[in-house]
Amino acid sequence: MSATNADTSRLYLAVGRLNRALRRDAREAAIGHGGLSALATLLQDGPQRAGTLAETEGVSAPAMTRIVNSLEGLGYVERRPDPADGRASLVAATAEGEELVRHGRAARLGALQERLDRLPDADRTTLLAALDAFEQLTEGPNPA
Repeated sequence: MSATNADTSRLYLAVGRLNRALRRDAREAAIGHGGLSALATLLQDGPQRAGTLAETEGVSAPAMTRIVNSLEGLGYVERRPDPADGRASLVAATAEGEELVRHGRAARLGALQERLDRLPDADRTTLLAALDAFEQLTEGPNPA
């Protein structure tokens, strides 16, 4: 069974709206989604160059520079010399950044849990059964 254009549009809108709704529900998060995502990537993948982080996060290098500068100003990341190239630097999360990710993630997870709890049991079961498919969608296009 192939998805119709209407199905694809509904899915796209629903995912976007859910993402925005979770951000609204978790307003106490100290930084925006882009900064929180970059910090989470640094914690998962370790210190890295800003360009590599931009690639991973799917944003332009200038956008990542703004994010990193903001996070650095707030004390959530620090720049360290790159041992492989003394002219370059690596961006690393600080202990404060790690704590912020845990708090921000907890706020968003709590908001999602509340929304899941409001679903009828059958809808929640159907949605959770689709998790593998959703995770496959994050992997990008299939290689040719």
